[in-house]
Amino acid sequence: MAKPVEIKKIGLWTSTSLVIGNMIGAGVFLMPAALASFGGISTIGWLFSAFGALLLARVFSKLSVLVANKSGGPYAFTKAAFGDFAGFLVAWGYWISVWTSNAAIAIAFVSALSVFFPILDQNPIIAVLVGLSAIWGLTALNSRGVRASGKMQLITTILKLSPLFIVILGGFFFFNPENFYPFNISGKSNFSAIAITATMTLYAFLGIESATVPSGNVKDPEKTIPKATMIGTIITTVVYLLGTVVVMGMIPANILSESPTPFADAMEIMSGEWGRDLVGAGAVIAAFGALNGWILVQGQVAMATAKDDLFPRIFKRENKHGAPVLGMVIGSFLTSVIMLLNFTDGLVEQFKFIVLLSTLCCLIPYLFSTAAYVLLVLQEKLALKNTVSVVSLGGMAFLFSLWAIFGAGEPAVFYGFILLMSGIPFYVLMKTRKKDKD
Repeated sequence: MAKPVEIKKIGLWTSTSLVIGNMIGAGVFLMPAALASFGGISTIGWLFSAFGALLLARVFSKLSVLVANKSGGPYAFTKAAFGDFAGFLVAWGYWISVWTSNAAIAIAFVSALSVFFPILDQNPIIAVLVGLSAIWGLTALNSRGVRASGKMQLITTILKLSPLFIVILGGFFFFNPENFYPFNISGKSNFSAIAITATMTLYAFLGIESATVPSGNVKDPEKTIPKATMIGTIITTVVYLLGTVVVMGMIPANILSESPTPFADAMEIMSGEWGRDLVGAGAVIAAFGALNGWILVQGQVAMATAKDDLFPRIFKRENKHGAPVLGMVIGSFLTSVIMLLNFTDGLVEQFKFIVLLSTLCCLIPYLFSTAAYVLLVLQEKLALKNTVSVVSLGGMAFLFSLWAIFGAGEPAVFYGFILLMSGIPFYVLMKTRKKDKD
């Protein structure tokens, strides 16, 4: 009988790169253009989402200790606190958020490549083929296991951060404060503008929980995951806030809102064509790395749910590298469909809608996770002397997630709710099969 293949686990820096790499992708490179139509008020949205992201990062750090050595991230936390049905809904919503988000990342990848190949911005068929190639090429890479995906993530994270720091440091010399006035050009109330921009920018923070999802493949997870989550979130927050403010300060809103490559445009102002190419390459690498990391998460959360008999068995089938290949293939197929259905309007418009839809589907798991944190701590009587701080942290993170759902707007909430509820028949089927098996 052949010996089973030993699955090598990932450490602190690879886990941190998974957090950073999954967040810094489509968001930072397209977000300035998506926010430009709101004006300077969008910076307040950034501050709200950054504060909320740090709260959520803290919650996930603590949950990774409370529910140790259990893969699945938000699904595992919710199931531990609320049982199978809540766990299933969270897994279903989270899984949907990942493959819809991957479609947005694939679009951002194509947009970044258009700096070097303008035909991608002119010919939808070629753009779609390139996007599909990225999706399926990285699915093949992820089929070689978490270790292989982790190495790719670490390399792309280092490469993507370099040009971003160059823009941040050099851009302040070309900064024009007048680009932030009028402060609100959206035509909406200040409250509504802040709410929707906070939700849009929260999309760029999705991935906070990335290190918790493949928990079973992480070395010393009780120490590694909390550190990776907080370090990754703090680094990403600094890059996002400074990077977006600099770009918006360099490029007038009417021009920025039409740009498919805002960071490359900013670098061209600083250094000319070679600088544009440098940042353009960084954007390509960033989107590519983020797509790689999310395809990993996509397979892991479905596998964790299937191992508890709440998703079909096909999602837990692993190859010799410990990778849930069939589950990743199903997710990537759905990503491909979403991308094809939305390749009709401009890249920025596609990005906006998919951003809001995938963010909404992910906020539901965040809501349950924050509540699970408070419940698990109080049930285990782990913090009787610290009840106020536990409830405060969980409560603020919960309220932020709830507020962000409001900011998603009616269309995203409507379609997101339909997608979430569509999972209930699958839950009934899985529970029936489980009962028959028992």
